[in-house]
Amino acid sequence: MNIAMLSYHTCPLATLGGKDTGGMNVYVRELTRHLGQRGVHVDVFTRSQDEHVPHVLHDLGYGNRVVHIPAGPETPLPKAELATYLPAFAEGIQQFAAEKGIHYDLIHSHYWMSGIAARQLQTVWQTPIVHMFHTLVQMKNRVARSPEEKEGDYRLIGERQILQFADRIIAATPAEQAQLQFLYQADLRKVIILPPGVDTARFYPIPADEAKAVIGIPPTDRMILFVGRIEPLKGIDTLLHAMSCLYNDGVQCQHPHYLAIIGGDPSVSPQEMNAEMARLQALTTELNIGNVVLFLGKRSQDLLPYYYSAAEVLVMPSHYESFGMVALEAMACGTPVIASQVGGLAFLVQDGKTGFVIPDDDPGQLCQRLAQILRQPDLRQTLSQQSAAHAQKYAWPLIAEQMVQLYQSVLSQQPLAKLAAP
Repeated sequence: MNIAMLSYHTCPLATLGGKDTGGMNVYVRELTRHLGQRGVHVDVFTRSQDEHVPHVLHDLGYGNRVVHIPAGPETPLPKAELATYLPAFAEGIQQFAAEKGIHYDLIHSHYWMSGIAARQLQTVWQTPIVHMFHTLVQMKNRVARSPEEKEGDYRLIGERQILQFADRIIAATPAEQAQLQFLYQADLRKVIILPPGVDTARFYPIPADEAKAVIGIPPTDRMILFVGRIEPLKGIDTLLHAMSCLYNDGVQCQHPHYLAIIGGDPSVSPQEMNAEMARLQALTTELNIGNVVLFLGKRSQDLLPYYYSAAEVLVMPSHYESFGMVALEAMACGTPVIASQVGGLAFLVQDGKTGFVIPDDDPGQLCQRLAQILRQPDLRQTLSQQSAAHAQKYAWPLIAEQMVQLYQSVLSQQPLAKLAAP
């Protein structure tokens, strides 16, 4: 079986924490690897953003390739401009397939722009399409805090078109399935719920003292952790207000701790700095918590298990998450998670068992739950053990096997039996 995997706007090999790098990168990379283990050949096509990077890389193993297709300038571009080069991207994929003499049995596209490119390929190859949105514009626009955060009708039109022509739509959670039904009037006969997985060979509990030694912090440090893109959607300001609450309530004096934020680039000049990063740093100063907040910037995927295992708790205060892969990785490392009760997080994090689910944009509730974990080591240990056990249900070998079943059902044009959700 040959799969053309489309990840147009972001490369699965990119370092996490950048503007457009996050859970989707991890998803595409790990799914490709685990499909390769099952003998499925996958070529991941992404837009070339650096002319100095080889156009074909074999970093994912098992003969599977990451193919960087030149489409427009080989530099990072704003998402609104990226859509302009979708036809060139699809043409570049056609040319690669012709040069290599390869026939793809199925196209698996990710994010709406890849879905539009998939349609162009489908008209030439007569190949079925499986699509995963990862995020939905109607949900993002609903929680946007400013007009600048909203995306235009061009994306909504694109998403609606994909729902019409795609053979299968993968929803990560029942919440996303419901959003597709009620906001987009999607044909639920096409929609299958299949969550992302976690690499339990990489993400597993590491003794805290050993993890702290690797990332260079003292064994007595107590770290609250955030991992993700630095953007308003992630609700980091809610976390900063909660840290201020802990400080004002005396928790900091009784149980010393600090917040480490992984993502973005805090070291650039003010002129080059991401607007949200600048806003958050200013808020840290305004709240007088600069001595307990560390902006660490990007970190490699190889270091993340050490950060998760070293942390007392991972916090995801997002206003919207279709799934929340960072939460799953942290749980696999035995780290409790406090997350907003939004999107996939409400299904992934089990309140009182693997962490806590709190109302969106509620620093007071977040402060209370953080204090509870910091003050009660026995509770933290129980949540840790239950988190690691729960994450095993999402191990990538299990998820990849279900994906192969999905592919086979599409290729055989047979209805897919309901997959067993974790």
